[in-house]
Amino acid sequence: MHDMLLIALFAFLGAAAAGLLGALALRALRHRSLIVSLTVVSTVTVVAMFSGTLVVAWAMFLSRHDLFVITTVVAMAAVVSLATALLLGRWVVARSNALTAAARSFGDGGRFPTPREGADDDPAELAALTRELAATSEKLAASRDRERALESSRRELVAWISHDLRTPLAGLRAMSEALEDGMVEDTGRCLRQIRAEVERLNSMVGDLFELSRIHAGALSLTTHQVAVDELVEEALAGADPLARKSGVRLVGDAVAAVPVEVDPGEMTRVLGNLLVNAIRRTPADGTVAVHARGTDEAVVLSVTDGCGGIPEEDLPRVFDTGWRGTHARTPPGAGLGLAIVRGIVEAHHGSAAVRNVTGGCCFELTIPVTQAG
Repeated sequence: MHDMLLIALFAFLGAAAAGLLGALALRALRHRSLIVSLTVVSTVTVVAMFSGTLVVAWAMFLSRHDLFVITTVVAMAAVVSLATALLLGRWVVARSNALTAAARSFGDGGRFPTPREGADDDPAELAALTRELAATSEKLAASRDRERALESSRRELVAWISHDLRTPLAGLRAMSEALEDGMVEDTGRCLRQIRAEVERLNSMVGDLFELSRIHAGALSLTTHQVAVDELVEEALAGADPLARKSGVRLVGDAVAAVPVEVDPGEMTRVLGNLLVNAIRRTPADGTVAVHARGTDEAVVLSVTDGCGGIPEEDLPRVFDTGWRGTHARTPPGAGLGLAIVRGIVEAHHGSAAVRNVTGGCCFELTIPVTQAG
């Protein structure tokens, strides 16, 4: 028993000396390549075993032949261990360099490559890192796409607003100059035209202000319970004069006694925007229908027109800021009404959608109902 303790002590002292030297080497080389660190670790392991074996062999007074055999065996094990460490280090460093190069592409607006075939052979840590980087890359790419779409929408909006402002301003300037020069015989008619243009400008500015509040998250809602049929009746009453002037029939069909927690003024504006758009796009003798249906969780308000439908490629952009489409039936305006509709509905934790139906299109608003208790 005493001999075994001595053997263990000698082996530990020899291995500890090698381990201490290895720790010092790792600290000195901590900024070097991973291959160097793996080589040092493998060398420490082999040297620790080698030194411990030699110390024990010398303490046991082995013959020169036996000592040579032990030394040869340990040396061959050292060669194999170091070669394996070098191969492993080169492979790990190659994968690490590939990840570094791919991650660097984030700053250049590129995409991180999806995990390649055979990536299951990678260590668990590298495979997990690859998946996380790929997922992050997809999120960043989606964010960049949204930012580019928003920037494009802003540029289009500025261009359209500039164009739409020039028209009434030019008219106002011409009419004011005519009044100033005494060239107008019917001043009352001219003043009415000026008033109409001013109202148009005021409406555009109001829409811009509303949209800016929505985008800034500053839209303040004063909500309380309102019956759906009351909202529909008020919206129909407000749009009735325009419908009569355009020769369009208005039809309302609302579920009664279904309360929703909304801001009545904002929701009336939402329905009003949809009805005005529907009436303007529906030909004379056409019909615009408002329908409401309720479920246990939400109320769906729909406005159906007779515009003939929206091109399928334009449907995803209908609620974008500044969208007006390229079809001839697109009405004049800055293209803000539907963007405001979506913003207000989403502020009520609802959603807005559009789809084509026979002879026209249907805008649907989903609003959560009042929760009991």
